[in-house]
Amino acid sequence: MVPDLDAEATLKLDEKDGKNELSCIQSTVGNGHSLNTPMVSYAAAGISGAALVVSGVGAVGATAHPGAPGASPSFIQVMGFFQAIALNGLCSVDYPPVYRSFTKNFSFSLGLFPWTSLQVSIDNFRNATGGNLTENSVSYLRSLKVQSNATNSTAKKRSLDLTSRHVQLLGRDIQEEVNNRLSGIKKGVEELSIPAANTFMTVLLVFAIVIAVIAAGILLGKVILEIWALYSTFPERLSNFRQHYWGFLARTITNLILLLYGIWTLYCIFQFTRGDSWAAKTLAAVTLTLFTGVLGYFTFRIWSLARRLKKTEGTASALFEDKEAWRKYSLFYDHYKKDYWWIFVPVIVYLFVRGCVIAGGDGHGLVQSAGQFIVEGLMLILLLWTRPFETKSGRWINISIQVVRVLSVGCIIVFVDEFGISKTTKTVTGVALLAVQTSLAAILGILILINGIMALFGKNPHEERHKEKRRHAPILPFYHYRYARLT
Repeated sequence: MVPDLDAEATLKLDEKDGKNELSCIQSTVGNGHSLNTPMVSYAAAGISGAALVVSGVGAVGATAHPGAPGASPSFIQVMGFFQAIALNGLCSVDYPPVYRSFTKNFSFSLGLFPWTSLQVSIDNFRNATGGNLTENSVSYLRSLKVQSNATNSTAKKRSLDLTSRHVQLLGRDIQEEVNNRLSGIKKGVEELSIPAANTFMTVLLVFAIVIAVIAAGILLGKVILEIWALYSTFPERLSNFRQHYWGFLARTITNLILLLYGIWTLYCIFQFTRGDSWAAKTLAAVTLTLFTGVLGYFTFRIWSLARRLKKTEGTASALFEDKEAWRKYSLFYDHYKKDYWWIFVPVIVYLFVRGCVIAGGDGHGLVQSAGQFIVEGLMLILLLWTRPFETKSGRWINISIQVVRVLSVGCIIVFVDEFGISKTTKTVTGVALLAVQTSLAAILGILILINGIMALFGKNPHEERHKEKRRHAPILPFYHYRYARLT
């Protein structure tokens, strides 16, 4: 049985001669099953967690070996794919229930968690800073849910009564009122019991909690290594982390900013246009400026260093070969070939523009879908033209993910109301779309498992390569050391 089956059934009563139609009844047919299940969310979170562990282990070792390409699929690549699925569910189009419920399973990748006590605190904050809680609060969403459930329950109990038709119509009117008041981002977040005006503050607080947990975890790792060093020796690959603790923490936070930049742009713009609290709008403006400033600073530093290297050395290869430059900046380009280190710049622009399109076009499905299709299509063309990834697996994985993104946005056009496509066609398209996205998620999980096994039990090819280079490297005079000036 296919979950969330959704179609329209039509019953017509005609005269015997077929000339006149006496009556016509239309009804939506569903089976009551949903793909919005905790098991799917747990599986996706498990894949993300495994990718985080593998990426973290790789990052600790890679900082000691300049030029070592990052493992694919990385944590950012996996989370980026899950974010794309969840963002599809926030578009203002008429999705079939089978696909809309599927996208809810990936809401965690957008920082959306139905944490009631947190929402109550945000409501209180908004109320104290100019917010209007009348129809935009946790209590209001609860009242709508209780009213809808009570009406549906009454309709079921009286379904055999001749007067039950009026009760059913009343229940349908209330449900339609609830559905009509929700559109796009608003519909997506309020179905998770998060008031629309609380969206940005929810993600901001979740981000702060994640940063605190990461900082505490890294600090704990530092303490363990220091104690370990007092009584014994530990593997050489961990010594780099011990020496550059603060740099590793800064690198991790910057990685998190890069991961969230696209959806952060979306939430901030949504807060500017739909939010009601002046304090929340101020925080949105400050954080978006701060995130953009951090990414802009690193972009300027990397670009300036590359330009200086090209003038003096004729190439920017030292970005990959110098240990200090690699440790500071490689998180932006460690997956790319030496000639395509600059690809991270259009990627940042792509994340920003995509967030602007989804948030700015909220309530206009055709604008959202067409805009996203152009943005995703341009990124796919860039990847196919440059093929910038260092490893073959990286090229195959990232281009495949981008192809699925383009196809997904292309399918969204089917759900746009202006085209008037039948519900049956939409349901079939939704099932096909979730099948493709689920298959790719499963493949990513398998690849992460393989990478994890190789990281634990296999030899580090980058370390072996560097040992081989040192073994055959000629002895050069001191003045041949070119990169000592890089900072």
